[in-house]
Amino acid sequence: MSPILEISDLSVAYRSDGGDVHAVEHVSLTLNAGEVVGLCGESGSGKSTLAYGAMRLLRPPALITSGSVRYNGRRITSGGDPADILSMSHRELHRIRWRETAIVFQSAMNALNPVLRVQDQLLDAVRAHLKLPRLEAREKAASLLDLVGIPRDRLRAYPHELSGGMRQRVMIAMALAADPEVVIMDEPTTALDVVVQRDILSQIVELKERLGFAVLFITHDLSLLLELADRIAVMYAGRLMETGSSQDLMRDPAHPYTRGLLNSFPSLRGAKRELIGIPGVPPDLRDTKAGCPFIPRCRYAVDACGAVDMSLDRVEGTSAAAGHLTACPIVAPTVSVREATKEASQEGVAP
Repeated sequence: MSPILEISDLSVAYRSDGGDVHAVEHVSLTLNAGEVVGLCGESGSGKSTLAYGAMRLLRPPALITSGSVRYNGRRITSGGDPADILSMSHRELHRIRWRETAIVFQSAMNALNPVLRVQDQLLDAVRAHLKLPRLEAREKAASLLDLVGIPRDRLRAYPHELSGGMRQRVMIAMALAADPEVVIMDEPTTALDVVVQRDILSQIVELKERLGFAVLFITHDLSLLLELADRIAVMYAGRLMETGSSQDLMRDPAHPYTRGLLNSFPSLRGAKRELIGIPGVPPDLRDTKAGCPFIPRCRYAVDACGAVDMSLDRVEGTSAAAGHLTACPIVAPTVSVREATKEASQEGVAP
């Protein structure tokens, strides 16, 4: 698969009188055409900031302090050279947003305009980017509702007249209005019950297979990504902790934080086990001291962790082509998550 979106060494800080909050620190991530990449981590880890920063959607006091974001789509690039989103003019950004890259924002009730009907909000995206005549634009809006399984008579409805699941489907329909190649989904199933969540996820997979777009799926729920994503990137305190295929992370997690996340939800198979959370709280992102930010919460931490540069390196025993990378050089990958969980249960601490 060829890269369609390449985020390289991206850093984002929020300016404040008490010191800069380093929300994203030197993150590199690649999304290939037609691929689903999951971005996982607890609240405040920098997932949404990374995505919005890459799309130039952050407002002051947010500031991109380093990095590049290269987009290699079929419509705007020529001669095989990708475009750098971070150096684009506002006119160029208007051309790429929604036509090339689209976002399903978190919390559909807040993202949709409460005083506009569904039809008006769909037409806004269609007219702005496809330049269709009025009648064709209305038919396009109706076909978008067909695409996500909402009856056409809901075009005249206001957001508050729709259920949570239907509002989320409208957001997905808006994102697909201009047939983008990349869709960023920021917690698209938050606050939905598990039945509706399953329906939404099934529809995302179906639409991805049918239309061929790539997905960057942001969530705090690692168990969801193990089923949905081709590759997973785990973030903590603005840093990437580990990346790899879903199978890599489920079978041989190489970072203690990933192991803690895997131990935070029950398994549907096998013997019963005690669920153990990760002790402590995330660090203050204004603190820029060297080393791994997970040290205070890590049961494996040693003195050498204070000098780790947090660059991602190949997990021992895997090939470079496998793409299983970790920022933790201390923990041996031979300690399986099952063994770590058993040890932690005996000692009363989290792996």
